[in-house]
Amino acid sequence: MEQLDFFDVPSPCIGVCSSDERGYCKGCMRNRDERFTWQTLSSTEKKHIIKLCRQRYRRKMLKEKQPPKLFNEEEVTNSQGDLF
Repeated sequence: MEQLDFFDVPSPCIGVCSSDERGYCKGCMRNRDERFTWQTLSSTEKKHIIKLCRQRYRRKMLKEKQPPKLFNEEEVTNSQGDLF
């Protein structure tokens, strides 16, 4: 057991308390249940939630960095066959 295991895990809240379209906090990436039950969770459960939050954040960043979808020629032609 490490020394850090003796101390409670602090909340990952950074004070940006609004939810995204998927229900995750835009600041800490916890879902509603994770936020509301934080004080009742064990240290092990809190560490697991923080790990999940990091994964959610990485996925979000990767999704935002993806280049825009390239359209194929069929998707960008009008009824006369002209390219837009």
